[in-house]
Amino acid sequence: MTKKERYKYVIEWFQQNMPNAETELHYTNPYELLVAVILSAQCTDKRVNIVTPDLFRRFPEPAILAKATFEDVEPYIRSVTFANNKTRHLIGMANMLMDTYGGEVPDTIEELVRLPGVGRKTANVIVSVVFDKPGMAVDTHVFRVSARIGLTTNARTPLQTEQQLVANIPQELLAIAHHWIILHGRYICVARKPKCNECGLRPACKYYKTDMRYVYEAQ
Repeated sequence: MTKKERYKYVIEWFQQNMPNAETELHYTNPYELLVAVILSAQCTDKRVNIVTPDLFRRFPEPAILAKATFEDVEPYIRSVTFANNKTRHLIGMANMLMDTYGGEVPDTIEELVRLPGVGRKTANVIVSVVFDKPGMAVDTHVFRVSARIGLTTNARTPLQTEQQLVANIPQELLAIAHHWIILHGRYICVARKPKCNECGLRPACKYYKTDMRYVYEAQ
């Protein structure tokens, strides 16, 4: 199977089997999603969704968060990973939103990555989910699954993975493709023991053909 054929198979399978894929983070506006994505770095969406309701009630807009102290914010997010750093990032992000962007979340990658706590992955999530722009956010799931299936070749960094995916997925599908791959990695193509026997992408998957086929055929 050529790479073009592999992409065609994978895209068509997801379109048929996961037509409404979307983020599992809970939010009601761009500010809330930005906060949630910052908190989700190296942390589960489930954990983030547990802490954000109280956090958003206490700090419902960037103007209020910008005036908060470390001691005000940290107790609300203490159970997430790297809570101390993320507390500083949230306060710094809110201050920059107020000082530079009039309290509004910017809609470009270039502006978003200037915000404290916002890397390219987070910026891509915001522009694609909130502003419906083409963007491919690469987290650990996307990085791992893309390589396993064979959508990427010798991609050693998230940026290289992003570039290869963007080059091969139609622009209008990039936003949902991000969610397809994340959800597939979260529930099927898991890190330690992928559930190949439940996976509809087996015919197109390089990892299954080279590493797992004989394991499952022998069972």
